[in-house]
Amino acid sequence: MATDATNHEAEYTIDFTVQGMSCTACAARIEKAVGKMEGVELAAVSFPLRTAWVQFKPARIEAKQIAERVKQLGFVAMLNESAKEGLHKEHRALKLRLMIAVMLTLPLLTSMLGHIPLLVPWINQLPQWLVLPWLQLALATIIQFAIGMPFYFGAYHALRERSANMDVLVVIGTSAAYLYSHYVVFQNGLLQPLAASSAHSLPLYFETSAVVMTAVLLGKYIETSASLKALSGSDGYGKLQSQTAVVERAGERIHIQTEFVRAGDIVIVEMGEIIPVDGIITAGQSEANEALLTGESLPVAKGEGDPAWAGTRNETGPLRIRTEAAGHDTMLNRIQELVRQAQRSKSAIQRNVDAAASWFVPVMLAFALITVLLWVVLLDPGNWSKALICGIAVLLAACPCALGLAAPISLVIASGRLAKQGIIAKEAGALERLASIQTVIFDKTGTLTEGKPKVNAIFARTGSRSALLRMAAAVESESTHPLATAIVKESVKQGLIIPSVSEYAFTPGGGVEAVIEKQHVSVGNAAFTIRHKWIMDDSIISFAEHREELGETVLYAAVDRSAIGALAFSDSVKENARDTVKQLKAQGVTSVLATGDHIAPALAAAKAVGITEVYSSMMPEGKLDLIALKQRKGTRVAMAGDGWNDAPALAAADVGLAMGEGADAALSAGHMTLLFSRLKAIPEAISISRLTIRNVRQNLTFAFLYNVIVIPFAALGLLEPWMAGTAMALSSVSVVGNALRLKGQLRRKAGVYP
Repeated sequence: MATDATNHEAEYTIDFTVQGMSCTACAARIEKAVGKMEGVELAAVSFPLRTAWVQFKPARIEAKQIAERVKQLGFVAMLNESAKEGLHKEHRALKLRLMIAVMLTLPLLTSMLGHIPLLVPWINQLPQWLVLPWLQLALATIIQFAIGMPFYFGAYHALRERSANMDVLVVIGTSAAYLYSHYVVFQNGLLQPLAASSAHSLPLYFETSAVVMTAVLLGKYIETSASLKALSGSDGYGKLQSQTAVVERAGERIHIQTEFVRAGDIVIVEMGEIIPVDGIITAGQSEANEALLTGESLPVAKGEGDPAWAGTRNETGPLRIRTEAAGHDTMLNRIQELVRQAQRSKSAIQRNVDAAASWFVPVMLAFALITVLLWVVLLDPGNWSKALICGIAVLLAACPCALGLAAPISLVIASGRLAKQGIIAKEAGALERLASIQTVIFDKTGTLTEGKPKVNAIFARTGSRSALLRMAAAVESESTHPLATAIVKESVKQGLIIPSVSEYAFTPGGGVEAVIEKQHVSVGNAAFTIRHKWIMDDSIISFAEHREELGETVLYAAVDRSAIGALAFSDSVKENARDTVKQLKAQGVTSVLATGDHIAPALAAAKAVGITEVYSSMMPEGKLDLIALKQRKGTRVAMAGDGWNDAPALAAADVGLAMGEGADAALSAGHMTLLFSRLKAIPEAISISRLTIRNVRQNLTFAFLYNVIVIPFAALGLLEPWMAGTAMALSSVSVVGNALRLKGQLRRKAGVYP
């Protein structure tokens, strides 16, 4: 639930499955109609996944009203059913319809194959009653109006809403072929059965309507099969969730549902079990398999004080875990929701394709009419039979499904693979933009370095080093910055008592100030000291210069704007940082370091990882200016930061890559989140995005070429209607097949990086 800051009305979101959609035009129609309802803020519908997501204000509209509106559009909305359950139902129903259609269509093929000279001897061996008009009429009628009735319902509701979809094309094309054949049969006398020899001479097209219906059903069956595979691949987190937990209460161990576990409960996890909650290990030694959550293949050693995550597997020994989050509050569940959020969002490519698909059907209807008129007026004057057959062929060849399926299935597959690599894309657009990234700007602390600095040296101009550390720890006690944490940890280590503070003030990228024991104490970096015009002693400057030459970071301390000393910190570079920069260079991506640190430690870190372009002493607004400058030059920029101080830069970049150990800030900042600060995930994500966008473009190219080539052939009478309809279905199947090929490519690619 969220709250609207403008009018303070509560907002809710609902996910529900939608059955009855035939193409992306249906999804667009639902989005448009539901989005116009009073009280609805946002609506998104995914045709491949058969799901809808609606954000609404319950004070103005109820969920059942939204479901009723979807029903009025000719679809079925199921609020309490998962996407996978809905797809399975549709898949089973399509399978039954397809099996019946195939059995009824096979006898009709006898008539069609009889027109092929090479097959005539073989066809003559079959029972001749198979080609009798009355039998063809009976079989085609069942297929047309029983098996094909859902197409009629879909077309009716689309036209009622002044729209058009694939159902309209299928219904008009097959109905024309069926009714024309129906007319021919009755004109020749249905009650006086014709001989088989004369039946072959009648211009009947019952097999056309039947074959097209069957081909379309086959295409839709394959589409739903592909959607189920894509959904299964992207919904792997559901398999990681444990439904029950063993909790120790009042000295007894009890089995309860995971959602009933409370924060603070002690959960017992035996060897080989899935950890059901997020928490801190209080007892036990083991290894945890976090591969499906973080992408790391090797087990991670776990002991007292280490974090444990729901969905990971306890491998080697029993553990006692103090619960911090359970059920819907676990990181696993939040990640799963972010993956769903990405799947229901749309990339720029997909939005453009949806816009094209919305006018495609009306244009094809007009083109079919023009085809009929051209034939009957110019190409073969007065031959209405030929004109109608060519018009029908155009209708049956034209379909927006191949275009509509080009992007969504590929993007669903990619988001699932990214999640398995510990990369959470929160919007489809970010995945698309990442493919064209030319520069990655890295923050230093917590991004290129471990983000766990320690105090290496303290210099006090007056008084003791302990006294300086004590005051610095008091000022920094309210901050979450890694350097502040290091100061507080060092003071605790030395057994110092940290005094309370008042009038606390924080300057992002600069420093902190507070009143301690009636003294105004400040701690900050070099830029902070210059901005506030501190009085600086030469001995402090000499200490700082020496420590920075060693590649350490220096913070200064002052009382009433007069510097009293400095603290030096060391922070090791991450293990895979240099390899990451090398891999990015191989991909044609430039790495840049932009940090608030002084020039010396910035250069030391950059040299260690192989970065040559370095910007130091940068405030948050300086990073924003750097990103804007590069964007003005036409460079596509990604920003990799820790999700805290870098939030503005993450938002301003073409793609913001938030690094974080599963922290809430990391999950909410940026466009993509790299779980557990895996630097190597950056080139992995770029590689996955490039493969995905290439796959989408291949799909679009094939769908476009299909329409450019096949439709003119149909209009010129070079394709029989049944051939045109079959080609239409096969075009969708080909696009789906190419999208599924991406799944194998991404699986193989996942093992490339060490």
